[in-house]
Amino acid sequence: MVRPYIRTKGRTKARYSLELETLVSAKEGVLTDDQPAELEQRTLVEALPQPRSVAELAATLRMPLGVARVLVSDAADAGLVNVHKTLSGADGAEAHLLLMERVLSGLRRL
Repeated sequence: MVRPYIRTKGRTKARYSLELETLVSAKEGVLTDDQPAELEQRTLVEALPQPRSVAELAATLRMPLGVARVLVSDAADAGLVNVHKTLSGADGAEAHLLLMERVLSGLRRL
């Protein structure tokens, strides 16, 4: 068993703002025999046959969420994965929240 902080080289903070629902996808053809990648990065990219959320990726790889965030951040810096933008307050998240509240209210009336 490997301690989580060994995988992240003792780091606990990711360079990217990675929420639970942030989608991550592998870039095409990034893992070749000519281009060596760390074992963690190779494992992470291989776990992305289709885009997954950070939470789903952490569960798939059986690692703590914080470790997954750091590894995804490292893989993004290495150009191995794409981190898809997540809505924030400035991006109209309030409007989405209002819509979800209206839908929930309608469901409760059913």
